[in-house]
Amino acid sequence: MSQRVNDIARLIEQKAAERPDFPILTFVHVEPDGSLSDETRDFRSLWDRGQRLAAWLQAYGVKPGDSIILMMTNRPQFVEAMVAAALAGAAFVPLDTRSMGDKLAYMINHVAAKAIIAEDAALAALDAVAAQLDRRPPLLVVDSMRMPEHYAGSSYAADLPADAAGLAPQIPDPAAPMYLMFTSGTTGNPKAVVRSHANYMRGMKGLRALGVGAGDTLYTGLPLCHTNAHSTLAAGLALELPTVFSRQFTKSRLWDICRAYDCTMFTLLGGMIPEVFAVPPQPGDRDNPVRLVIASGMPAKLWEAYETRFGVQVTEVYGSTENGGTLINRMGEGPRGSMGKPPPGMIAAILDDDDQICPPGEPGHLCFRKEDGASDAITYFRNEKASADKVVRGWFRSGDMAYADERGWFYFLHRAGGGIRRNGDFVNATLVETVLAQCPAVADVYVYGVATPANVAGERTLVAALVLEPGGSLDTVRQWAAERLQRSEVPEIWQLLAAIPKTVSEKPIERDCAALLEAAGLVERAATENRT
Repeated sequence: MSQRVNDIARLIEQKAAERPDFPILTFVHVEPDGSLSDETRDFRSLWDRGQRLAAWLQAYGVKPGDSIILMMTNRPQFVEAMVAAALAGAAFVPLDTRSMGDKLAYMINHVAAKAIIAEDAALAALDAVAAQLDRRPPLLVVDSMRMPEHYAGSSYAADLPADAAGLAPQIPDPAAPMYLMFTSGTTGNPKAVVRSHANYMRGMKGLRALGVGAGDTLYTGLPLCHTNAHSTLAAGLALELPTVFSRQFTKSRLWDICRAYDCTMFTLLGGMIPEVFAVPPQPGDRDNPVRLVIASGMPAKLWEAYETRFGVQVTEVYGSTENGGTLINRMGEGPRGSMGKPPPGMIAAILDDDDQICPPGEPGHLCFRKEDGASDAITYFRNEKASADKVVRGWFRSGDMAYADERGWFYFLHRAGGGIRRNGDFVNATLVETVLAQCPAVADVYVYGVATPANVAGERTLVAALVLEPGGSLDTVRQWAAERLQRSEVPEIWQLLAAIPKTVSEKPIERDCAALLEAAGLVERAATENRT
């Protein structure tokens, strides 16, 4: 009988004793020729490599309470580093491998990183900010023998200790930070959310409430520097379910990977949803092993279309990096397009600017608290003001605008301050994206708003950023929009791009799109609100 454990290292130790050879994790990569390659880890190898890496960290001076940067795409070394961090008593800090410049330097300095574990693709950006760092941590490179110019470097393959001799394993306090997850930083410098060992361990079996269990093989293309991917990883480890990761998200090979590894469920967020659906239909779309898609932001118009085209069921889940509140719309329970209702023990409400509950149908701030009136404190690392502002009078402030219907189902509108108001009405950008994504000439699309001198206060001009398919024309897209959208929903500006700037979780970056729009002279002046 398994004993209760309080951190991921002890969980892997226990699993390694009980099922050492079970192939728990598979990491898939699409090679340049289109073939699929993979690396697999069983519990024994995770435990062995995690101990050896912890010994390396301690040898380089990492102590309990320190932070280590992980700058990798989805690789087995990422999970090994999670085990090692717990054994060393340190917190790991996952960063997007595309981070660079002032933002990258800020994040490394903010957490006072004592070591960096990175892949080759991140080395140029790390070298470029070396002079901006308060100190240059030792760096371990996981996939290359090439060493960075400005750091004391080691190779994961060549320099990891042969065994864990000398390791002084720590047993972290369950309340201590397990990891620091940076937010996207859309309103200034990114904030680092502190997640404890206890918080992570409590949520390990959360997917079981969504019908995930024995016989399932889990899949995600989301990166492990995004909190959603950790829900998949944690469930796989705790429930002993084979779990498959793509090194990077690929909309064109998603179903091929699921077929090749017999995956039965995966998660899609926001902009990934129309991207996957926009891939041209194939005769064998329904010929796949997937039974469940867990979505966050599934448009009502695509919900049934997904189920019909791919032969899957959709469950909608709303959450946040801070883990302050959850909504769930299990397959077949609620209306399509709804984010859902809160789970037992939690209350969700739509509050106005005076913290009064809004009547059904009235937009307001989406907030959460426990049924007993309490709300867990939210901690941003070294940012007391932001921490205090996130929970006010017992309510966790999600930062999202939404409304609830008469039956208590919640519906997302937009981020606070981020709606597209046009001629007195709000335009549903997701609906417009959904329609445009289905045009055969469109490879990718993002709809957003910019404030220009021509707009009245509070209103924006509607922009469609487009990546066209080879041979696709803007005239085709315009005609498609005119035939399928209301006049108020047709974009006023068509922005053609080679690629839409996106975060690591495939979320379009509005401020970058707006900057490109201004640089191209398509607007006289993009508003500062798009670039903060």
